[in-house]
Amino acid sequence: MIPVAEPDLSGNELKYVSECVETEWVSSLGKYVGAFEEAMAARCGRRYAVSVCNGTAALHLALVVLGIGPGDEVIVPSLTFVATANAVRYTGATPVFVDAEPRYWQLDPERLETLITPRTKAVIPVDLYGHPVDMDAVEKVARRYGLAIIEDAAEAHGARYKGRPCGGLGDMSCFSFYGNKVITTGEGGMILTDDPQWYERARFLRDHAMSATERYYHPEIGFNYRLTNIQAALGLAQVERIDEFIAGKRRHAQQYAARLSGVPGITLAPEAEWAFNVYWMYSILVGEAYPLTRDELMAALRQRGIDTRPFFRAIHTLPPYVGDHALPVAEDLAARGINLPSATKLTDEQIDYICDQIIELGAKAG
Repeated sequence: MIPVAEPDLSGNELKYVSECVETEWVSSLGKYVGAFEEAMAARCGRRYAVSVCNGTAALHLALVVLGIGPGDEVIVPSLTFVATANAVRYTGATPVFVDAEPRYWQLDPERLETLITPRTKAVIPVDLYGHPVDMDAVEKVARRYGLAIIEDAAEAHGARYKGRPCGGLGDMSCFSFYGNKVITTGEGGMILTDDPQWYERARFLRDHAMSATERYYHPEIGFNYRLTNIQAALGLAQVERIDEFIAGKRRHAQQYAARLSGVPGITLAPEAEWAFNVYWMYSILVGEAYPLTRDELMAALRQRGIDTRPFFRAIHTLPPYVGDHALPVAEDLAARGINLPSATKLTDEQIDYICDQIIELGAKAG
């Protein structure tokens, strides 16, 4: 089975993790935590980084640092992983869902203004599947209404918007380092910002809100959101190779595009003229001109040893968030999208095999 994603741990990962074990610095103290944070901040052009235990925790902590809570509203795209909305709910605030735009599949900035109410406090644009959001358009609306921007860059390590690195956009930005991401710590996340007060607040709250000057004194309720030294060791080794990973993903994307271009009913992964897409997942849309449905194609590929994933379900259609409104673009993309195998360790022969099967299945069924 050709997997959708798998990590590449063939660099200094074993060396750095072994050092953690040998020195017994395996918990949240140790040199690799700070080194990993500094490396990510430098990559993203940020002054500060705070590592946490996963990407969802990063989003939640960022919202808490901004003071968002019950009675507040936060605008989030419906077409994204459910964690973005869940983090808003954790604070007691309400996620308000915005539709996608059809060309690049990202949050539609033109629809933001219609969703803003006196209770709206922030917007969380997501760089979906490795492609950046049109952040200038988001910022234009957000600044007009005094909204904070938390960039969810969980899927976009190394992506760029008009030359600016994802993870360095908005007021705060958040990463995930789950095992299928461009770089991984197994589980892990990070908040990045240029604001020293938000930085100190996030560091304080991630460690049970313990006083920096008085041991075991906790003046308020905090969280156990720390990253371990072992995870950070993995992360630092991965950052050392991030340019190699990105080059591999873009090379794979070019091969997919060359082979699948012109196949009736198949829409290829987009890249805006202002974007540098890292193709975290190489994604396609299956349209009516292709003789199989999206789900039929996925099932047929699996029978041929090729794993795939559907697009995320539109969050506003899930039971915890279902409402009486329709977001047609998000719903359409969610119904037709497939993530093809996208691991950096894919070979050219594997990609050719995947493309051959998509082309042949379409030809036979047609």
